[in-house]
Amino acid sequence: MRMLFMQRQLILFALAVVLAGFVLTNSQSSNTGSNISLEALTSKTHIHGIAVDSTDPTRLHLATHHGFYVLSTDGNATRLSNNGNDYMGFTPHPNDPVVFYASGHPSQGGNTGFIQSVDGGRTWQQLSAGVGGPVDFHQMDVSRVDPNIIYGVFRGLQVSEDGGNTWQMAARTPPKLFDLAASANDTETLFAATQHGLLITRNRGQSWKPAHFNQAPASMVQTASDGSVYAFVAGLGLLRSPDDSLRWMLLSNDFGDRYLLHLAVDPTNQDNIYAVTNTKEVLASQDGGNTWKALK
Repeated sequence: MRMLFMQRQLILFALAVVLAGFVLTNSQSSNTGSNISLEALTSKTHIHGIAVDSTDPTRLHLATHHGFYVLSTDGNATRLSNNGNDYMGFTPHPNDPVVFYASGHPSQGGNTGFIQSVDGGRTWQQLSAGVGGPVDFHQMDVSRVDPNIIYGVFRGLQVSEDGGNTWQMAARTPPKLFDLAASANDTETLFAATQHGLLITRNRGQSWKPAHFNQAPASMVQTASDGSVYAFVAGLGLLRSPDDSLRWMLLSNDFGDRYLLHLAVDPTNQDNIYAVTNTKEVLASQDGGNTWKALK
């Protein structure tokens, strides 16, 4: 029963990716630099991505539907962005702590294309419209092996080999795609979390194969700087493989009916992991993902 419930929830999530929207008051949407509690923030918007600040691991970066925020681990969020845009596909540069990538929608509507911040998320500029754009990359990731290689999903799998300045269509994407992650070990290998299970390609999307024997819906997949791969599979929980060999081990299944949408590993301490759930909670683990508590 729990498995069926989570499958239904993931189907609803797939619809929500397309249809969801939350409304902020004008004062909230334009008040850059002001503080807001995490509880208040998530009551008004939802989170599209999370990353640990490598220069200060007590700070988390949150890409939301209504602006870009920095969150302290005591639960206070500060708006950094100079607009209330929707930041989809948020991806931090693996080596440069002030460079971020995203896509999504301007607050006035339309698509932003592929955008970049070089000042820690305060200001953003479009680098490229992408193929068939301006694109709206809901799923995107940058290669840790070669940060010039960036993958994004818009009407198929697009790839840039020059840091996002130019793009080409690489392949079709698996149906019912929720999340995409580039391998930390190989530029040709990608992981996909889909309604039909966790998948892997070792040839840049030309063919996809199951990455786990259990083909239950997978809501999230993320790679870390040490080469490991994390994934959340309905009915199983949070899994980790030390590399692309798919030697999965269960970290935790103590999430109840919640599932994970986004995950970030502290690059300075792999035991510190943060995650965003479908219930808009931000969870923290200090033991490598075995136990979790909610940030408030």
